[in-house]
Amino acid sequence: MTKKILCATDGTSHSQHAVELAATLASKLDVPLAICTVNVGRGGARGPLIYSLDDAEIRRILDGAAAVAKAAKVKTVEEVSLKAREAAVAIVMYAEENGYDHIITGTGDKHGVSRLVLGSVAADVASRAHCTVTVAR
Repeated sequence: MTKKILCATDGTSHSQHAVELAATLASKLDVPLAICTVNVGRGGARGPLIYSLDDAEIRRILDGAAAVAKAAKVKTVEEVSLKAREAAVAIVMYAEENGYDHIITGTGDKHGVSRLVLGSVAADVASRAHCTVTVAR
């Protein structure tokens, strides 16, 4: 049975489906919901580590998702900002270390070569996770 839900979002339209599903499920089950976003770092080997999002963008993503959860009457909503080189690893580690037993994430419409080249955070989360993972479309 689900006791704590972690919803990963990057603020894109496809992750909005995950936020809405997570909010609905958390409300119906009356369980805590954490909304997280990962600020992915690039570079760093010989130069500075540069993160893809600034603080204002992270705040916009998290506050927007939390507003959806509150509108769905989720009682406990937490906003979490993670920094990592790999989003999927950060999401799964955070979930495991903090006792989440359900991860909900969105997915884009990657097909063929773009899927092979770019990879998929949702697929990586599903393959690495210790718990149930729902991929919303």
